[in-house]
Amino acid sequence: MSCSTCALTISKYLEKKGLQNIKVSLASGDVSFDTPGPFDRQQLQKGIQDLGYAVAKEDSPAAGAGKPMNRHLRYLLFCLPFTLILLLHMAGDYLPLHWLMFPWVQFGLCLPVYIAGMNFFGRSAIKSIANGLPNMNVLIAAGATAAFLYSLTGTMFGLGPDYQFYETAASIITIVFLGYYIEDASIRTTQQALTSLVKSQKTMANMIAFDDQHQEQIFPLENTQLRTGDLVLIRSGEQVPADGKILWGEASVNEAIITGESLPLEKKAKDTLVGGSLLVSGVVKVQVTAAAADSVLASIVRMVQQAQGEKPPIQQLADRISAVFVPAVLIIAVLTFGGNYWAQHGLAASLMRAIAVLVIACPCAMGLATPAAIAVGLGRAARQGILFRNAKSLESFKNIRQVVFDKTGTLTTGNFSISDWRQTDDSVTPEEFRQITFSLEKYSTHPIARSITGEWRQKNPLYWTKIEELKGLGMRAWTKTGDSYLAGSYKMASALTSDGSHNVYIVRNDRLLGWIDVKDTIRPEAAAVIQQLHKKGIHTILLSGDRQAACDQVAKETRIQEVLAEQTPAQKLEQIIRLNGQTPTAMIGDGINDAPALAGATIGISMSEASQLAMQTADVVLIGHGLQQLPIALGLGKHTFGTIRQNLFWAFFYNIIAIPVAAAGLFTPTLAALVMGLSDVVLVFNSLRLFVKKVA
Repeated sequence: MSCSTCALTISKYLEKKGLQNIKVSLASGDVSFDTPGPFDRQQLQKGIQDLGYAVAKEDSPAAGAGKPMNRHLRYLLFCLPFTLILLLHMAGDYLPLHWLMFPWVQFGLCLPVYIAGMNFFGRSAIKSIANGLPNMNVLIAAGATAAFLYSLTGTMFGLGPDYQFYETAASIITIVFLGYYIEDASIRTTQQALTSLVKSQKTMANMIAFDDQHQEQIFPLENTQLRTGDLVLIRSGEQVPADGKILWGEASVNEAIITGESLPLEKKAKDTLVGGSLLVSGVVKVQVTAAAADSVLASIVRMVQQAQGEKPPIQQLADRISAVFVPAVLIIAVLTFGGNYWAQHGLAASLMRAIAVLVIACPCAMGLATPAAIAVGLGRAARQGILFRNAKSLESFKNIRQVVFDKTGTLTTGNFSISDWRQTDDSVTPEEFRQITFSLEKYSTHPIARSITGEWRQKNPLYWTKIEELKGLGMRAWTKTGDSYLAGSYKMASALTSDGSHNVYIVRNDRLLGWIDVKDTIRPEAAAVIQQLHKKGIHTILLSGDRQAACDQVAKETRIQEVLAEQTPAQKLEQIIRLNGQTPTAMIGDGINDAPALAGATIGISMSEASQLAMQTADVVLIGHGLQQLPIALGLGKHTFGTIRQNLFWAFFYNIIAIPVAAAGLFTPTLAALVMGLSDVVLVFNSLRLFVKKVA
């Protein structure tokens, strides 16, 4: 796509075909959509090609592998020599170039440039008009054609030098190609963070296999061929080819590609490795836990690409204006010509001013304002371990005035250990009590359950005919003999005991078998992060299903301002809806019981260690380093939205000022083309400031 109105053209075409949830990213060139039923892929591809856009083949070469020259640069290099020679006639009084003054010589030099320009701008303009959504190439084609035909008329009828503007036609075409090329290069720069992630996806792996004598054999294999369960050997200095679990060995691993943290982490057996990270030192044997297409890195790339195609609400006004911009400019150009001619500025001067209006107008600026900023903002976020599921979240951050935290696994590490336990019913032995507890809790994803099963691992667990997880309460199961078992919070056992001070209660057939207490540690960064939020005037709330006393203790240590304890998932959602009614609210959590609240918040933020349900319902996911990236996520959202507003202001301001200035004759068409080309570059460079801006 050569300009941002192209994205709008493609989007409108796909809408006409009945497709839904259409996302077209100018920055990456990706198009995605949902289909209500069967669709003809070939027909859609042909339709997009008929609009004037090239659809990349799935087996096209990767970036850097024999990549063809940028097509705008090809056109520029072809047109530039002819245009420079044409412009030399301006120095005819100082150089022996009087032959350039002959009209037919100028025609011969301009004709190749005009043909090349119409092959690009003209074809695109005609196709866009036929599609009912004229793009900015209509303006370029109209301006260049007006200058060329005016000059040709003067040449054919010998009307003299006042009718010779071949250099204007050639300059417009050449300079716009230059502007397009600079814009392409600038947009590619906004993609640098995502490009580095994409490149990290493909690497070679040392796969381990065994021969007939059960001897280990190692052979190279591209990581895209790895499957879950494969064994790989990773040596010092090599890139981790896929997500996996260490079976043997120890290593220092740099996970900066995922988390943004450059300090290496120490990894040992049973620890997980993320594909794309780098083994700084050590040698490990790893079992692949996710194929390349399902890896954490691949998920990050997909999420960023999808979010780049999103349009926040602020862009909708710009899109509506862009849709009518080209016809409006054509009308203004006609009025400019008529007004200047009526004011007796002469035919040539009136035409040049009308052409300048056509060329200086830039609908691209309004269309580029959002995607340029979003590409940089999402790219930087991805490099720092912050994933935005959609661009709307970036805009929503500007209004956030309070942040709600879950407790377990969010403010605390979720790495529990059993601090105390007691069997209260003599009908079971201590060993049977541990066996029952393990058999129930091994089916739960809650951090407390995982810590208990880790410490009380059993070789012969009980088998259930049915087991279910009660959100926010615990586990319930039945045996084939009809016995029912419960493992959960005090709410599940409140009818059997008045002591609500313990974490987990075990019940069989409505008889309390015993209780378990666990201890958790508060994340080391939690207090500092909350203090940062307070300095920004953000109200903090602890919302948890845990006991009031435990929540009060955590709130005291982290200085959270408000506590809402002993809440079920349904009550959490009710509280979030109530808080949202007061002021826009962000919710950060990690468990299944947090999923409804995350979905109901203005912005749902999930930890990377969260359950899949929590991650799927959240708008933002923090990868690694716990809460440390939360202030950056909040700041990056606000600053990205601020950059979008600045870009849109520039786009509107530029067109409002530039068009009248051109109509008044203060810009020649050549200078107007140069200014138009640079207007987009200003937006891109303003967006690129997000890469280095302090946002936390």
